[in-house]
Amino acid sequence: MVLVDDTGVLLGALPPLEVEVPWWQEIGDVVAAVRARDGLDVQVLRVLDGVGELRPAAGGRVTYLAQTGGNPGVGLEPADVDLSPQPLRAAYAKPGGPAASIGWAVSALAALGVPGATATQHRTWNLSAIWRLDAGGAPVAWIKQVPAFFGHEPAALGLVAGAAPGLVPPLLAAGDEGRMLLAHVPGADGYGAGADVCTRIAQLFHPVQVHFADRIADLFAAGVPDARLRAEPFARVAEPYLDDIDGLRELIADLPRRLDAVAACGLPDTLVHGDLHPGNARLDGAGVVLMDWGDCTVGHPAHDILRVTGELADAEARTLVAEWASWWRAAVPGSDPERAVELMRPVAALRSAQVYADFLAAIEPAEHTYHAADVPERLSAAVAAALP
Repeated sequence: MVLVDDTGVLLGALPPLEVEVPWWQEIGDVVAAVRARDGLDVQVLRVLDGVGELRPAAGGRVTYLAQTGGNPGVGLEPADVDLSPQPLRAAYAKPGGPAASIGWAVSALAALGVPGATATQHRTWNLSAIWRLDAGGAPVAWIKQVPAFFGHEPAALGLVAGAAPGLVPPLLAAGDEGRMLLAHVPGADGYGAGADVCTRIAQLFHPVQVHFADRIADLFAAGVPDARLRAEPFARVAEPYLDDIDGLRELIADLPRRLDAVAACGLPDTLVHGDLHPGNARLDGAGVVLMDWGDCTVGHPAHDILRVTGELADAEARTLVAEWASWWRAAVPGSDPERAVELMRPVAALRSAQVYADFLAAIEPAEHTYHAADVPERLSAAVAAALP
């Protein structure tokens, strides 16, 4: 960990330390380990470099840049790092950024009648920074700050809350530079949850998609991005890989025909969550709250059912897709949801490749390690999904 002071002046590097959680963006245990070993309170700003072991940004060795107030009072090693400005750097990844966000959130929470909250950092990377706010010894709210390309998330939360109260975390305040103050939602994230939870997620979200199928103008007015199906964006992302991935050229050439066939299935464009897996569901035994709406777009509803079933066993996935299809046939008589899903399997993977390519175009180079391998991997997955 390389340290700078509150003004961004380089102080030096702490000795290496080892933490349990391998995912580089999950830095709650990193912050806690530095506090326990060195007695320092730090705010991690961003990744400087690293070599992953489990995957490009997991395990292995990583160097962070972090901010600490005043003289750290511990022995620091010399550090030679590039601290020059980057035009694509998120506000929360700059010295002073975390303090500004925490100050805004603590003030907003105090105005709501909860004074004296303290913040603990949990995550930072190119897609978000997240802090937990505690008061009276218990969590009360969360700060989430996102880069400009996810700036529509607060408005999307408001729209979904109006259509399905309780389905999203309550938005307590929204500020500039992508800041949100979200009420604490009890429970646990649903990573690894089985078919029952996935079915419940799909059941809860389907009426929301039916609702917004007739209200696309409201979504666009709120800044939700337009991801309606067109061949050209996918072809542009695939072009550098056409000679490297067998079958990709043929898939892209056939894409206009495939997209026409998807349209003929009759399902409407609507609100797409974009990353609707169980890990983005907060579960407390009594209900389900859907989190992380930065990836939401206007697009085809099959994207979400393919995502929510993506980690299920084949038989469980087929059962849930069949149930989802029955809901859509009831909502849109004459539609063919099952055929739409089958046609959309490679398209959904192409859409994922496009999303990762868009991330890479919008984030600073040091953070590319998080996503660079995802573009060719998703393109290869698209080809595999198109095979008979």
